[in-house]
Amino acid sequence: MNAIEKFSIVRISEEGENDTEDVIARECSLTIILNNQELATILCSPTNLEYLAVGFLFSEGLLKSKDEIKKIVLDTERGVVRVATEEAGELAQGVSFREFITSGGGKGLQPCSAIAGTSRAKIKSQTQVSAPEVFALVNEFVQHSKVFKATGGVHSAALCHTKGILVFSEDIGRHNAIDKVFGECILRDIPMDDHMIITSGRISSEILLKVVKGNIPILISKSAPTNLGVRLADELGITLIGFVRGKKMNIYTNRWRVVAQRHE
Repeated sequence: MNAIEKFSIVRISEEGENDTEDVIARECSLTIILNNQELATILCSPTNLEYLAVGFLFSEGLLKSKDEIKKIVLDTERGVVRVATEEAGELAQGVSFREFITSGGGKGLQPCSAIAGTSRAKIKSQTQVSAPEVFALVNEFVQHSKVFKATGGVHSAALCHTKGILVFSEDIGRHNAIDKVFGECILRDIPMDDHMIITSGRISSEILLKVVKGNIPILISKSAPTNLGVRLADELGITLIGFVRGKKMNIYTNRWRVVAQRHE
């Protein structure tokens, strides 16, 4: 399904008003059913829904690799995706299956207290990136954002290495955009370790908890972090870079991974 739709509108400006058309981002709901149990209903953009479902399950710790997937069945008309896994009992253990709605704000299955869980392994990757490479990557990232340029109504996310973007996605939800990146990486066997994630959205603790699942050492955003996002990035060993605009950026944590000039 197309990610945009045109509507007739009235545009008012200092010069007056006129009838015209505007391009609007589409929104749909997707219900994820894992091993015949209804798990979540997500408000999202109607593209790459298989990637979204797989990435969501990965982010929630319910899926670790493509090898665990037996079948994915997507019904676009009903807005339902069914995922069957090899170890259904183990994946479902300890999870309270219940329907909920999530969109740009994000709402995971794990309780908020999980943020305080210090049992997560600290990322020790020695991956580094130079400041000029960060600026070049974000500039490339912005150029990829076709739906945002048309509508102004979506977030973007990308998996990168120092030479450029490997996987790019857009969605009305910033969490969904990252999950789509994860899902594509899993289904296409694209390694995420020792890479970087770029996001257009605010970096909250929930975003950090997603990124650490992919063992990704560097998280870059055009936007701002929250205080808990900064603290969590520091605890998890993630280099957090925000407010990348033009030739400026803020490095909040693990500054050692960002060098003035990287030597191969």
